[in-house]
Amino acid sequence: MSEPRFHSLLPVRPAVQADESALGELDRATWSTLHAVQPRPQPPYEPFFDERHRPEEFLVAAALSDAGEEHVAGYIRLAPATPLACNAHVRQIQGLAVADWARGHGVARELLRASYAEARRQGAGRLTLRVLGHNTPARKLYASEGFAVEGVLPGEFFLNGRYADDVLMGRSLLS
Repeated sequence: MSEPRFHSLLPVRPAVQADESALGELDRATWSTLHAVQPRPQPPYEPFFDERHRPEEFLVAAALSDAGEEHVAGYIRLAPATPLACNAHVRQIQGLAVADWARGHGVARELLRASYAEARRQGAGRLTLRVLGHNTPARKLYASEGFAVEGVLPGEFFLNGRYADDVLMGRSLLS
């Protein structure tokens, strides 16, 4: 993925089918043991969108390059936490990625804030996420955005020869 010099961030928008290639490239480029529990993707790559990962679940951050071209800077996936009617008031962040060239410019924070508005639009009053215990940068960002640790599953994953905690965080959308 090229690393454009960008002029300005565009407003966060819903993903469309045409974003599939760029989002797939971004997902592969940002894969890291810091946050991934699945092995590194290998060719031939699976489609980014499928029946379980639909475009309408994603919000996209894009930036205009100095040349005036739009480049995907990041995405966030916002999905129902479960298919249960009694849990319909909860949305869960099930993925957040920011391109290396866009890091440090508030893209992740903008995606998070856009997800609050979208979750509220969908009728949610609560937002949750799961993050690996050793992902300190993400945990700090989420805490600064009002997420609190609500549970820890110690040693839930075995990654790179070590056990990693699975941390559940959540926040209200009602205030």
